[in-house]
Amino acid sequence: MIEAIVLNYLIGCGINGVGSNVFAEVPVNPPSEYIVIEKTASGESNKIHSAMIAVQSYSKTSLLTAASINKAVVDAMEVMAETVAEVYSSKLNTDYNFTDPDTKEYRYQAVFNLYY
Repeated sequence: MIEAIVLNYLIGCGINGVGSNVFAEVPVNPPSEYIVIEKTASGESNKIHSAMIAVQSYSKTSLLTAASINKAVVDAMEVMAETVAEVYSSKLNTDYNFTDPDTKEYRYQAVFNLYY
């Protein structure tokens, strides 16, 4: 399951002090900074799987912190195929400010196209 592969990879990266605070859903009592991954689309062609993965970088302290976490995520995900045998390609599709208007929690979202 590609979500588990990405989740474990990002935990192992130790991003910007986020460390093991990488989740598949927003936790009930979230830490100050954390990451949430979500598969938004998937497909298969000629036995090659593809997925679109959204990675949300959260910060309760500042938008700049969320942007910094996002940058570290982008850097890590762009070299994922070099270190994770199951992943053939990981390319940034887009990233942007995605601050939650309801919770007022700062977040960025980066979307990646993966082949595995």
